[in-house]
Amino acid sequence: MSGECFEYGLRSKGVGLSTTLILCDCSGSMALDAAGLSKATGMACSRVHSALCTRELGDAARLLKNGDAVVACQQERRIFEELAEELEIAPPVFVDLRDRAGWSAEGRKAKAKMAALLADAALPTPAVKLFDIESQGQCLILGPEKVALAAAEQLSEVLSVTVLLERVDEVPLGRDFDLVVGRLRQVSGGLGQFDVRIDALQMVVPGGRGAPQLGAPRDGGHTECDLILDLRDAPALFHHKRDGYLRADPRHPGSVSKAVFEASQLIGGFDKPFYVAFDPYICAHSRAEITGCSNCIDACESGAIRSDGDHVVVDPLVCAGCGDCASLCPSGAISYEVPSFAYLLQRIETLAHTYREAGGKAPRLLVHESEFGAEMIALLARFGQGLPADVIPLQVESLSSFGHAEMMAALGCGFVAVDVLLSPKTGRDTLEKALALALAISDNAAIRLLDLNDPDALGEALFGRKTDKPHAPVLPIGNRRQVTRLAAKAVRGVPDAPVPLPEGAPYGTVVVDQNACTLCLSCVSLCPSGALGDNEDKPQLRFQEDACLQCGICTHACPENAISLKPQLDLSDAALAQRVIYEEEPFACISCGAPFGVKSSIERIVAQLAGKHPMFINSDNGKLIQMCEKCRIEAQFSVDSNPFKAADKPITRTTEDYLKRRDQ
Repeated sequence: MSGECFEYGLRSKGVGLSTTLILCDCSGSMALDAAGLSKATGMACSRVHSALCTRELGDAARLLKNGDAVVACQQERRIFEELAEELEIAPPVFVDLRDRAGWSAEGRKAKAKMAALLADAALPTPAVKLFDIESQGQCLILGPEKVALAAAEQLSEVLSVTVLLERVDEVPLGRDFDLVVGRLRQVSGGLGQFDVRIDALQMVVPGGRGAPQLGAPRDGGHTECDLILDLRDAPALFHHKRDGYLRADPRHPGSVSKAVFEASQLIGGFDKPFYVAFDPYICAHSRAEITGCSNCIDACESGAIRSDGDHVVVDPLVCAGCGDCASLCPSGAISYEVPSFAYLLQRIETLAHTYREAGGKAPRLLVHESEFGAEMIALLARFGQGLPADVIPLQVESLSSFGHAEMMAALGCGFVAVDVLLSPKTGRDTLEKALALALAISDNAAIRLLDLNDPDALGEALFGRKTDKPHAPVLPIGNRRQVTRLAAKAVRGVPDAPVPLPEGAPYGTVVVDQNACTLCLSCVSLCPSGALGDNEDKPQLRFQEDACLQCGICTHACPENAISLKPQLDLSDAALAQRVIYEEEPFACISCGAPFGVKSSIERIVAQLAGKHPMFINSDNGKLIQMCEKCRIEAQFSVDSNPFKAADKPITRTTEDYLKRRDQ
């Protein structure tokens, strides 16, 4: 597939404007404007070759020797890498202009798109944090007796193998691998740290004459292993990709052989990226054992996220990097890092800006992943009409991480349409929620999910689409919430009223039932984002809509059930400031007159307790309720009934008193 693996290569090399772009029109099958590309990108371009990988290979060698070269061909990458090795120079960088732009019914109009793709490729890739995984080669094989034992015999030469069977007809005599019989109860962990629980466990008794025997069954067996080879004709142990877990259909020898080979390679040290970063200080999962937002836990199919008090924890060993959690997190506590949101914004803005600078008018964005999406584009280019000249493909690590904020950012940067090409392995729920939210925020802009598996259908969907005129672009700066707000104002302006959003949206306001609220301020003390606040001088409940995460902690914390949530997006500046949503008149202390508490609450308490409750039978105790804290303390220690009341302070005698007494 000629279009695969094109992304990140150029960026990882930190290619700059001094780079020479080596062009080839692939036997004259596409039009390339060397002068136009050089002017649009500032890069020096070679002449347009036609057979750079065959009869013009000498020209390729000469150009590669000059260094800082970018080869605009992906199909024959291996040839140019071998050529660089023969020349004893660093391998060149590759970028695909053919499948994504040149091979198209509108290929002659694709100069602006080619310039955008080159500018995107020239962006340096930020470093990704990695952690080490160590596998000692302890392998657990599951499956039917015949297939599992055959696989164990092959793997026992390189791995430490244990076979778990539900039943066995004949225990093998060899001791090259271990055999146990039992029922698998639970499996957790990942490569290098699988934790396995087994019931009805029977182990081989090593001693004795004759056929090996099994011990008595027992429940609660526990073991650990580095990898699992699952050859059962049963549902997978995990619903999501799990490093170290290999699965094959026992009825297909080819797939079993492939899985056995892959298992043999899983020994030694491995690097795995931290797919997400987590900031517990802004997590809105829980406060005071009141659960609020659990979006990430509910969305994580791999089980890598769990509750841990007021926030959640992410197990990087189990995390599969789908990005669902980051897309759904209302506060940004979980952020996707492969690549980061800031870097993705930079790529989107670079594509849109360069396209316009190169003469393009209204670009459209096609978001896809590296395997299925790149193959669809390559097949459409080779056998169909290719991509339209105004459709710019953007390859991402995970489609699920491309949420509503990313969709809005693309619109804000000047793209008139955003299409997300789904793959068969892509989860739909998260993207459908993101689409619904983005459509509501953007007033039904040209955003859609393309669930297609036919390249020709993809071409028809892209060529037949009509879009609106482009708007003035904005520079996306800030976190996901800030970028969404900025892009929404650019796309639709500031409407007269807040934009209504679907249920579960991370933006909105709180509605207070003033007949029920007592201004106890329980909601204020537990609000994780500080959207709810109070006033030290007055009994007020204040609210800043821009900060509200719609987590729901305030609704559960309110003892009067006086608070409800209303999803919406207020694009006016009023949403950025605190406003009073409920206030009452303070009560004046009957002793010093200082305001304190809430007048209605004090009066209600007095009516219910004074003269009725044993502690407030007499009028003096009843007055304590109507005093501020300072006066209440002074009054409590002055009443005669106070058992802790001290004796009267003795009169201070001076020298003058003693002299007067002597004279008398």
